[in-house]
Amino acid sequence: MLGFSTVKVSGSSMSPTFMPGDWLLVKSIGSNSHPIKINRVCLINDPERPGVKLLKRIKDVEVNQVAGDKFEHKYWLEGDHLASTDSRKWGWLEEREIISRVIFRYRKGKLINE
Repeated sequence: MLGFSTVKVSGSSMSPTFMPGDWLLVKSIGSNSHPIKINRVCLINDPERPGVKLLKRIKDVEVNQVAGDKFEHKYWLEGDHLASTDSRKWGWLEEREIISRVIFRYRKGKLINE
């Protein structure tokens, strides 16, 4: 398996970039690579609600050297919408909390007039 999957957007924290009902192709983040770059949109584990996944944009990366030649990466993530709950509340997140990165939107959600 190449680590690709799909997700359906169900909130507005990434609007107007991604809207509720949009379908996205995502690729799992490998443990040996660091494809997590500033400005990428990633799928993460919600730090406050186990089992809930969220879309957020990487705004900053902090790199710290740990034992030997190893480095630890921490990430500042924010939603595109100003009302998003994100690192402005949680602080820096560890790399293990990032599940996958968004490759592209392959289907836009349908707007329903009420």
